[in-house]
Amino acid sequence: MSHLLPDEAYITAMNVDKPGWLADFIVSSIEPPIAIRQEILEVFDVEERLHKVSILLSKELHILELEDQIHDQVLQEVDKTQREYFLREQLKAIHKELGEIDPSMRENQDLREKIVTSAMPEEVRTRANKELERLNAMPSIAPEGGVVRTYLDWLVNLPWSPATVDRLDIPEAATILAENHYGLEKVKERILEYIAVRKLSQTMRSPILCFVGPPGVGKTSLGRSIAEALNRTFVRLSLGGVHDEAEIRGHRRTYVGALPGRILQTMKTAGTTNPLFVLDEIDKIGADFRGDPSAALLEVLDPEQNYAFSDHYLEIPYDLSKVIFLTTANVLHPIPPALRDRLEVIELPGYTEEEKLHIARQFLIPKQMKEHGLKPSRIEIHTEAVRRIIREYTFEAGVRNLEREIASVMRKVARKVVEGRRTKTKVTAERIPEYLGPQKQFYGQAEDEDEVGVATGVAWTSAGGDLVTVEATLLEGRGNLTLTGQLGDVMKESAQAALSYARSRTGQFGLETRFYEKYDIHLHLPAGSIPKDGPSAGITMAVALISALTKRAAHRDVAMTGEITLRGRVLSIGGVKEKVLAAHRAGITTFILPKHNMKDLEDVPREILREMRFVPVERMDDVIAVALHEAPLSVDIHGIVAQGNGEKAAQRKTVSRPLVKNAVLPPVGDRIRARDTATKS
Repeated sequence: MSHLLPDEAYITAMNVDKPGWLADFIVSSIEPPIAIRQEILEVFDVEERLHKVSILLSKELHILELEDQIHDQVLQEVDKTQREYFLREQLKAIHKELGEIDPSMRENQDLREKIVTSAMPEEVRTRANKELERLNAMPSIAPEGGVVRTYLDWLVNLPWSPATVDRLDIPEAATILAENHYGLEKVKERILEYIAVRKLSQTMRSPILCFVGPPGVGKTSLGRSIAEALNRTFVRLSLGGVHDEAEIRGHRRTYVGALPGRILQTMKTAGTTNPLFVLDEIDKIGADFRGDPSAALLEVLDPEQNYAFSDHYLEIPYDLSKVIFLTTANVLHPIPPALRDRLEVIELPGYTEEEKLHIARQFLIPKQMKEHGLKPSRIEIHTEAVRRIIREYTFEAGVRNLEREIASVMRKVARKVVEGRRTKTKVTAERIPEYLGPQKQFYGQAEDEDEVGVATGVAWTSAGGDLVTVEATLLEGRGNLTLTGQLGDVMKESAQAALSYARSRTGQFGLETRFYEKYDIHLHLPAGSIPKDGPSAGITMAVALISALTKRAAHRDVAMTGEITLRGRVLSIGGVKEKVLAAHRAGITTFILPKHNMKDLEDVPREILREMRFVPVERMDDVIAVALHEAPLSVDIHGIVAQGNGEKAAQRKTVSRPLVKNAVLPPVGDRIRARDTATKS
């Protein structure tokens, strides 16, 4: 039964003539565990003892069958391996007799030739030759051979020397940039400056730029245009949702299926050592237990280190210093400070209405006509029709939704053409609802009347600016301040500061000293479903509050923005350009802003500067002088308005407002720095 038992054991078992002795002999021969032997030894009944021995023999037989089965499988695998080895050796001998090169050796020979002809540094060449020697020494069936061969393929196929020649013709580069993108003068100027310096010095390091702006303003496509202007290969790597540090640096070769990181994979795709490399959505990189990809990018984007970038897979230095890296982001704050410090940030604010109009006429409409198979003889879109689409059907910083709406118009015209219409379709502003349906977007407009307790502020988001009306009313109560309209913490603090300022100036405004103990104050910002935050509504809330307290109506054609302090100082804010454009669109004629923000008016179109009056202020006294009527509608003996807030001004004529000194319009210049955040005041 078992090859471990001698042949004598079988003979002895055959000669035993007593059942009890046979059972004892079998147990002593197969040597089961002591517990089982003890159990059988304690059984005196011969028949029962034989039954237990029979069960024990069945178990042992099953075990021996499994062992034999496993043994047979091992022998088969060994035979298969030996057979394969034998056949391969025979194949080698046949190739040798025929004077042919073995295919595996031919691959190795090709790798050797590529290593010799490659422009890789000597350090890398030495490493490659060592790996090739290892590969030659391995049997062709060795599993590690595939790993080494893949490694050598990566070494010889990475771009080591070929580089495109930069186009250093500034006028031609400027023409290419202008043909592909409208506006964005700051970015274009930076690229032309780089070309000028490259023309003077070939040793200048490539810039590492970061385009920050809302979606749809052309950050990624601008990178493609810059590559065309510089005559460089364009490659792009999206970093959105990347959480694994190995995505950047690769995996070590000890892992099954290891490959270099996406940086070197993209460089291999580029085929040159100096492509224009766009790292898209760098603000959307995440970090988890697998590492922090943004930390791995520090070496890539540092000019002091990226000349010897080390990938975990290759484990050799690779020069990235000739690459122009462009990164894009919607906002800056998610980018770690160490990484942000390595980037030259260029802000791309949203397009103005006029810029969108030019982009639509120059780029979007011709593109959509081509895609929809329409010729100029079939369709004509009037300028005012495009303007109506921009105003009533889109609300965005970029032009993606505008392009979708234009495409919708094209589809409907294309259907008419296919159905047999022969005349040219003229899309006018009046006919836009026929193509796009009812108006989708509504903007804030200036109030119809000058009212008490109502002041006009301005808010902005990444999609643009809009008017925000602040309403204040007084109710009999005990001095409580109620704030409604989904206000954020910063805006609530601004309201508290505005109330404290008013309480500190009771004498100046002719108010009862302890008026706040008799009345509750309610401040409300309409559109209550939209969250609002930011400090720049401070002076607007103060004006609405003082208007309600003094019953001096606020001018409906005056909009304002600025942060307020307890001493009545007006501090600078952001988003001036977007706020001015929103005020102009709403029919506002006078715009109050902090004095330190006057420089930001350089980015406002000149025609808007000519149509509006801008009043720089430093203190709330200047704001009140411009924003409120000089005399109250009616004042009780305490100067307190107990009811009737929101009353319309008694006279419709415009009350003269004193001009603040130095309300000078600056020249139009660079774009302003616009932060892409949630809705801000």
